[in-house]
Amino acid sequence: MESTAQKTINFDRMEHAINLFGNYDENIHIIEDAFNVNVVLRGEDIKITGTSENVDNAGAVIAKLIDMAWNGDLITKQNVFYFINLASDGQLDKVGDFSTDNICFTTRGKKIKSKTHGQKLYVEAIKNNDVVFGIGPAGTGKTFLAVAMAVTAFRNREVSRIILTRPAVEAGEKLGFLPGDLQNKVDPYLRPLYDSLYEIMGAETYHKHVEKGAIEVAPLAYMRGRTLDDSFIILDEAQNTTPEQMKMFLTRMGFGSKTVVTGDITQIDLPENKRSGLREVVEILKDIKGIEFVYLTDRDVVRHELVQKIVRAYDKYDRGRSN
Repeated sequence: MESTAQKTINFDRMEHAINLFGNYDENIHIIEDAFNVNVVLRGEDIKITGTSENVDNAGAVIAKLIDMAWNGDLITKQNVFYFINLASDGQLDKVGDFSTDNICFTTRGKKIKSKTHGQKLYVEAIKNNDVVFGIGPAGTGKTFLAVAMAVTAFRNREVSRIILTRPAVEAGEKLGFLPGDLQNKVDPYLRPLYDSLYEIMGAETYHKHVEKGAIEVAPLAYMRGRTLDDSFIILDEAQNTTPEQMKMFLTRMGFGSKTVVTGDITQIDLPENKRSGLREVVEILKDIKGIEFVYLTDRDVVRHELVQKIVRAYDKYDRGRSN
């Protein structure tokens, strides 16, 4: 039977402890349950008691969270679960200083930055390459971070336009039954892109730039025949492009432009007889310099903690069917 161990972590400011413990100590309770340890606050010390390995893991997680508090970040349950998962796999040392990498601020003053190691690699890839593919499951921030990078480049006058596009592919619904003209019919497919721009720029600023032609949100079909110079171009839901559409899109890129393609190859809504352009392009372009593929995983999910569990459950189910 392993003997009981104890570790003490000191902190300098009470507000950091309040941030760490969370509402009704919910963050600490998550850590206690995950590692079967007891965590108590004594003055300016946090005391952790349990088996040696569990105490070390819990202490490492708490130390990382205190670092977040020092950076002025609000500690969420998502942060706690992320660090716990990494610590359990012995990968907590992967976490660097991504919490200080501010991309931009929303209109409400909220910082936008990478929250996981995978997201940090994704953001760095966008900074350092002209074409980036962000591939991963729902909730990993693929689209939102790409839009944030686009807005930052636009604000810094690195580009003169932002162009966001999606294929208008039905996910079980029929486009023809939606009311209105063509633009009204495709607007629901573009809504996630509008939402991201609204949150970062504000609706009024967004509409002002749309009127000037500096921002365009349009279905993929509208890209045909164009050359997009001096632009930050984002193709979202790229798993629903055909190989022909993917080639068409990638060859729209002009001088001074940057392109980000996002998609989830586990959520393809194309008819069964159609190949996904995203699946195919991975093999075609994987060795070209200046093009980088970043693969996000369920570890990078930054939505409700149940989303990560849902993604994993579906992956397990799909693997079982394949076998």
